[in-house]
Amino acid sequence: MTSARTPRHQRWILVATMLASSLAFVDGSVTNVALSSIGGSFGGTAADLQWTINAYMLPLSALLLLGGAAGDHFGRRRLLVAGVALFAIASVLCAAAPSLPILLAARGLQGIGAAMLMPNSLAILGNAFSGEARGRAIGTWAAAGAIASAVGPPLGGWLVDTVGWRAIFAINLPVSAAAIVVALRFVEENAEGEQPLDTGGALLATLALGALTWALTLWSSHHVASVPVLAGAGGGVLLLAGFLAVEHRRGERAMMPLALFGSRAFLGLTLLTFLLYGALGGMFVLLPYVLIVGGGYTPLQAGLSLLPFPIVIGTMSRLTGRVTERIGPRWPLTIGPIVAGAGFAWMVRLDPGAGYAAGVAPGMVIVALGMAGVVAPLTTAVLGSVDDRHTGTASGFNSAIARTGGLIATALAGAVIANKATDLLPAFHGAALVGAGAAFVSGLVALLTLPAGVDRST
Repeated sequence: MTSARTPRHQRWILVATMLASSLAFVDGSVTNVALSSIGGSFGGTAADLQWTINAYMLPLSALLLLGGAAGDHFGRRRLLVAGVALFAIASVLCAAAPSLPILLAARGLQGIGAAMLMPNSLAILGNAFSGEARGRAIGTWAAAGAIASAVGPPLGGWLVDTVGWRAIFAINLPVSAAAIVVALRFVEENAEGEQPLDTGGALLATLALGALTWALTLWSSHHVASVPVLAGAGGGVLLLAGFLAVEHRRGERAMMPLALFGSRAFLGLTLLTFLLYGALGGMFVLLPYVLIVGGGYTPLQAGLSLLPFPIVIGTMSRLTGRVTERIGPRWPLTIGPIVAGAGFAWMVRLDPGAGYAAGVAPGMVIVALGMAGVVAPLTTAVLGSVDDRHTGTASGFNSAIARTGGLIATALAGAVIANKATDLLPAFHGAALVGAGAAFVSGLVALLTLPAGVDRST
């Protein structure tokens, strides 16, 4: 799968896509260290704190597919720039929010903007590079995203400690401005599709995820399968069935063509992404909260506790991108999740009272080593599975699955967050075991479903 021609300004295209996507990655993690402060400002409950994250994750998960298809249809640069602009406006609203409902609404707008910019940044990148250069570029992009995700908590913690939680949203504005300027100057417009957008499917997907997330959040906060919980879960399942019916009827015109699932490798990548990124998303929500509320850490200290993650990912992802170009994604996507699972399992021993070096850091380093073997190979495998016309849809689908895994994990995190401070650590240990199991299974899925070697036709 090679481009018809090599675009000019490849380095600047890479810069534009990294700047844009970093907004979505940072805001997916920066609020984690501010949850207790936001709860203190607005008097939020455990369920309210979960929705501070899920109000962003829900539209991001549900609309990524539509965002990728819209970029294929209307133009990828156009959707990228519009998404960044919407994200910036929503960030201003978050910083100025006078109440929790307004904050949640603004977080939802951020999610919509992220759903527009995320798949199109990767689709632009995928079309600008080919061969081993694509592997290196994707490795760099993936490393930048992982670094942005993990730099968010320490940066957010410092801002919460020194300025206040509202400042965590103001940092998006200069990055947004830079991303728009670079994209307009150096990225050429590209549109592939002529078919109508699947707005019906997008609406059903959003409603289904919303109902399921609400039901899981309510259940995890109260540990009771009440009538509202059962009604929300049942409604979500019915809406999901409706979504699948709409996608089946639309065939190749669907934003999630069901024919894709005829591929064993595609099914494996989907399941691997959901399980592994669900485990990772749960950890990024729970670990800072447990350290702050249960371990007496400041927000800055809790954020800094995640620093091994960006250091290891940034050091190794570009290398694993090159390795994947030579040997294929099967073994990196098998070994990486198993190593990450070992890190989650080690966190059963996590003890903030033992000091950071002995009680927290080892598990983080092991998880980071495992994820360094995953982020670039996974992205390369997904982009390499489709033709140029559907790169936006493919990248949107994989990102949607990753965010959906994090969304479900965050909804279930209330089972830990709702505990008293004295009970937080044992509850976290149980969640770590669940994360370890999900990571181990994802590695096994890669081993059983992905082909050996590398497809040289791309």
